[in-house]
Amino acid sequence: MSIENNTIALAGIFQASELVRQIARQGMLDQEPFETSIQSVLEINADSIMDVYGGLSGIKMGLQVLCQQLGNETKRNLEVMQYVLGVVFLERKLAKRQDMLATIRVSLEKAVAESEIYATTHPQIIEQLARLYTQTLSTFDYRIKVSGEQRFLENPHNADKIRALLLAGIRSAVLWRQKGGKRLQFIFSRAKILRAAQSLLTNSLSQ
Repeated sequence: MSIENNTIALAGIFQASELVRQIARQGMLDQEPFETSIQSVLEINADSIMDVYGGLSGIKMGLQVLCQQLGNETKRNLEVMQYVLGVVFLERKLAKRQDMLATIRVSLEKAVAESEIYATTHPQIIEQLARLYTQTLSTFDYRIKVSGEQRFLENPHNADKIRALLLAGIRSAVLWRQKGGKRLQFIFSRAKILRAAQSLLTNSLSQ
């Protein structure tokens, strides 16, 4: 297992989770990491984990949030951690449903084709990804509860972005598990992951 690849995928989960928190609490989000997270869902045949995120610069926010959550108790955000753990839990349930995985892949291939016409974060792409999340992952008995301002959560465009971002989190969770990620790492390998994240973050700032 490469601790760097494992940490990059984990940062992908944290980035999507932080963006969910932003839009639920503030009604807006940072556009560049949003584009990277959505693009990661559409990178279904990437040659490397770095290609999924377009390089370390694309995952910089995720690395920053990961470092805060693991390394600084005063900067920890329980909502973000709740979303991260929820995404990891949902991905484990999804992994047991080959039929659902096949459905998701077919739908993503259609979204990839559309993304060649529209921008990655075009409302039509976001709506399509949100609908895919609703039709698949939202059907499990466990659902991720998003907390925030009701006026932001009730906005249909915000709701679509949140669902699309949760799908992005699932995509990163799949990668994380493929790279050897396990939930117990949050307890037993925190220092190791933190060191890797800090090193990757330093490298991302120089890109």
